[in-house]
Amino acid sequence: MEKKNIAVVYGGDSSEIVVSRKSAQGVLSFIDNSKYNTVAVLITLEKWVAESDGKEYPIDKNDFSFTKDGKKVVFDCAYITIHGTPGEDGRLQGYFDMLNIPYSTCGVFAASLTFNKFACNTYLKGFGVSVADSLLIRKGTDYAGENIADKLSLPVFIKPNAGGSSFGISKAKTVEEIEPAILKAFEESNEVIIESFIDGHEFTCGLYKTPEKECVFPITEVIPANEFFDFEAKYNAEKAQEITPARLPQETTDRIQKITSLIYDILGCKGIARIDYMLSDNKIFLLEVNTTPGMTPTSFIPQQIKAAGLDIKDVFTDIIEDSINRAK
Repeated sequence: MEKKNIAVVYGGDSSEIVVSRKSAQGVLSFIDNSKYNTVAVLITLEKWVAESDGKEYPIDKNDFSFTKDGKKVVFDCAYITIHGTPGEDGRLQGYFDMLNIPYSTCGVFAASLTFNKFACNTYLKGFGVSVADSLLIRKGTDYAGENIADKLSLPVFIKPNAGGSSFGISKAKTVEEIEPAILKAFEESNEVIIESFIDGHEFTCGLYKTPEKECVFPITEVIPANEFFDFEAKYNAEKAQEITPARLPQETTDRIQKITSLIYDILGCKGIARIDYMLSDNKIFLLEVNTTPGMTPTSFIPQQIKAAGLDIKDVFTDIIEDSINRAK
């Protein structure tokens, strides 16, 4: 049987391109090459190119194909590993939908909703999910640090409403620190979310589902060396301790995994997702939902798959085959 062509799509238009490049390297190593032909596809504002044998081949955006040695190459599935726009916010999903090309992530609605942290948390709050109190500020609107402090109490976390990898995030402990933190977050997004501080411990849980199975991975406990789990802690092993499986009572583990599965279904997620939480006084607070989680060597998902005793190539085969079957 002829092997299927899988595009591993990375890049993007945001600061997260550096993380996306590392994730693509991980995904390329996780896909079973005995079953699939893999081609890295770089998408940026400047170019769309397939990378093969050390050369770049322009992507024809009319059908997401490329031509190599006079032969047209089409893709059976796209594995999206762009963190940020346009791969995590629904834009690329809409493009593939119009071309009827299967892809690895959730659809347009779930991607666009989860990319907007404030909208997603507010939406899930209506289903009984606990979230931190928060405010949303759009670029160009007036705000006052004193009013923010009165509304949410200090300290507060200030971060881009659309973005990830902890780019542009700050913890403001004083009123004077609020405005510089907001300006920093505006460098990454036109909207800024300000959240109340939750005093607790951070955990994260990945999962995927197909019509045949539900696989909720072991939970990871996150202990940052810095004051919070910032970009440096996420991608520098010396700046955070990550314990998988997490040191939690079984009852708490079961609750977090059940909530993770429920949120996945409420949002209509597909493929691998990861959901982050804060545990405070035995109460579980949602931090955010990641529909294209990192796949770098230090990322949580590969750790959790290993802790579950699963073969990562089998997991990625499940994702690819489910993506293709869904499009039929």
